[in-house]
Amino acid sequence: MDLETSVEPTLLNEFDLDLSLASIPRYIAIEGPIGIGKTTLAKRLANSFNYETLLEEAEENPFLERFYQDRRSNALPTQLYFLFQRMRKLQDLRQGDIFQQVRVSDFLIEKDPLFAHITLDDDEYRLYQTVYDNIIEDLPKPDLVIYLQAPTETLYERVQRRGNAIERPIEQSYLQQLNDAYTHFFYHYDDSPLLIVNTSEINLADGDLDYYNLVKYILKTTTGRHYYNPQPIQ
Repeated sequence: MDLETSVEPTLLNEFDLDLSLASIPRYIAIEGPIGIGKTTLAKRLANSFNYETLLEEAEENPFLERFYQDRRSNALPTQLYFLFQRMRKLQDLRQGDIFQQVRVSDFLIEKDPLFAHITLDDDEYRLYQTVYDNIIEDLPKPDLVIYLQAPTETLYERVQRRGNAIERPIEQSYLQQLNDAYTHFFYHYDDSPLLIVNTSEINLADGDLDYYNLVKYILKTTTGRHYYNPQPIQ
């Protein structure tokens, strides 16, 4: 199966980068902790590559606000809601024509237990794991995973700066837990080609040159594990 797609010659991204001869992974998943900019990058890549987006819709989770106010009491329903939401989106992708569909998503479902392990007690986690194991089979895997990294202090600043009222109760200690868990997860991850991006010194939301340089690096990443550690542009 050809897992890459060639973009039509008329499709140029916003920086006039000619993608006509580029081989782009058909299904790209972007991951990283809260505040890292997953959705922003997914939308930007989708625009550049003329892809559709497959986005997590956190605002639809009716338990999320209560979870941030009291994680212990609301962790299980919050986690199960996200699991089923992500699963439904991937099932829709699986049922479509894999040779026609091209997607950028802002989640990797294999990462889902990471949050569960942090927030659930032992009994809840066993229940969650039983559900997860029964629904995760035969879901499509990305042709490229992009893991966005940043120091916890940077994540906390970004979360505070974007001013989402639901996220206001998030403590820096919780973000540190997530950051550590993500680092551990992707240290062992080898199911798809992986690009690890240090975002601490770049602006992928508004920095056009930062984004342009990342796109060029993505186009060279087809197999294995790669690290992209750019320096700030002066």
